[in-house]
Amino acid sequence: MNRQSTIKRHTLETRISLRLNLDGKGRSKIKTGIPFFDHMLTLFAKHATVDLELRCNGDLEVDAHHTVEDCGIALGQAFAAALGDKRGIRRYGHGFHPRNPFSGEAFVPMDECLARCVVDFSGRPHLVWRGLNKFSQKQIPAAERNQDASSAFRFGLAREFFQGFTNEARCNLHLELLYGDEPHHIVEGLFKAFARAVDTARQHDPRIAGQLPSTKGKL
Repeated sequence: MNRQSTIKRHTLETRISLRLNLDGKGRSKIKTGIPFFDHMLTLFAKHATVDLELRCNGDLEVDAHHTVEDCGIALGQAFAAALGDKRGIRRYGHGFHPRNPFSGEAFVPMDECLARCVVDFSGRPHLVWRGLNKFSQKQIPAAERNQDASSAFRFGLAREFFQGFTNEARCNLHLELLYGDEPHHIVEGLFKAFARAVDTARQHDPRIAGQLPSTKGKL
């Protein structure tokens, strides 16, 4: 089965071209104009084991908000298109492999941080964002912003990306910071946990080949 998709999304704020292969090797070509965000999308492709090409020309002279949010929207659309009717997929990205139930792949440590992600490609969009509210409106001094690109990226921007993805992929996405405080580590931990959960959920389960993973008959 060819689980690939191509998305072109052009607005007055951003122009995005995206290609996704769900059954890839973790390869990526990313250019958004935001180096830290490029790094996050690159590691997402690597740890989700998907091939991702994404180019975005956004109104960065305004700020990074439109670029980050619209990339999340485009990636969600690409996942929805590539998953198709979702027959035979595991659907849930709870991060546990059935042959190794004690390996929590969606719990990702990043030095002092621990992030958790669970996803369900259910057809119902809902984002849960826990343990991060105290960071979203944190006042960052100019000196710190200039020193660390991840501080300038801000946690609120990460949430906008994941909300855009959730809405368009039509999934339940639960992201939680269990503990941690360094900006780069927190955002990277979230993206890696997201990648590992998605990797599990998009895989085919040979026990239900050709079947919908739902009692409703439709996802």
